[in-house]
Amino acid sequence: MVGSRLPRPIDGRGLAALGAVLFCGLLVVGSVTGTPAAVGSQTTSSDRVTTATMQENVTEEAYVEPAPEEGDEYFEAVANDDTWISYVNPRDEYRDPYLGDGSGKICVTLLNEAGDSIVGETVPNTTVTIPTGEELEWHPHADPMTVEYPLTDGYEQPLDADQFGTSDLPQGDGYMDSHCIEMHGQPENATIEYGEAQIEGDYADDIEVVGYIQQQPGGEGWDSDIDPTEAAESYEEVGGEWTYRTDDTHGQVVVVLQLDRDPATFEFDDESDDESDENASTDDGNESTDDADVETDDSDDDSDGLPGFGAAVAIAVLAIAGLLATRR
Repeated sequence: MVGSRLPRPIDGRGLAALGAVLFCGLLVVGSVTGTPAAVGSQTTSSDRVTTATMQENVTEEAYVEPAPEEGDEYFEAVANDDTWISYVNPRDEYRDPYLGDGSGKICVTLLNEAGDSIVGETVPNTTVTIPTGEELEWHPHADPMTVEYPLTDGYEQPLDADQFGTSDLPQGDGYMDSHCIEMHGQPENATIEYGEAQIEGDYADDIEVVGYIQQQPGGEGWDSDIDPTEAAESYEEVGGEWTYRTDDTHGQVVVVLQLDRDPATFEFDDESDDESDENASTDDGNESTDDADVETDDSDDDSDGLPGFGAAVAIAVLAIAGLLATRR
């Protein structure tokens, strides 16, 4: 046919050039799309860590929650002389009318068999009740004070105080360990009374009342450099009350509880956990469906059916077409 020219065969140099183009195309695509490992390597941090390093000889692992730092939502204040540090507590109340500078806490700390703070995930439907006297009738979380386990269900702040341990902080070791109610505005000479802790519910027999730690530290702050199980005393020894004085306007008590069961034979079977697992399985199924949809979309784009290589094939085709066109 007049004026027409047949394409010349691609010689060795052409093949080499074609290979180089294909190789560069694959490199470009790889750098743009990345690899699953690179994408998945990004991690996010959380204020709460609900699982700790696997512990032996415990039936519930430690609940590790870092204490809020300055600038955090739940950080409140620290004394200029570093005698105390305070964190926001949703169960912190001020008496109205405000009758004086008397303040304090009634707290509960639950420990596992190793002595580490936990939130009672393995003692659901169990309640601790601490009777309180008439001086706290105005407090919405007192008269009596009740604590329902697990603390992670139904409480804005499961743990709100760092009562034990040592660190550079004015008190505590930088990790929350107690669940408290707080009160302010009590008059001088007011006596705060509390009764013995009563445990009821499904796992009441699995929790031991180790004892009570009562302090009235005045302006020196709570002494946290103590072991709660060793420092706890009987109810009779602590007396079940404290009275505000001019130089002692703060007082508090921590009820120390500890799991008392054999880790070798204990088996935890919570129906709510089973339901959660079933829901999780359903959710996972939905996620799998979503992934399948994504893979279907990818297969539409990828002529070879291999996820992530659709763009590479397209570049290769364009490179061949361009190379052939230059030889026309």
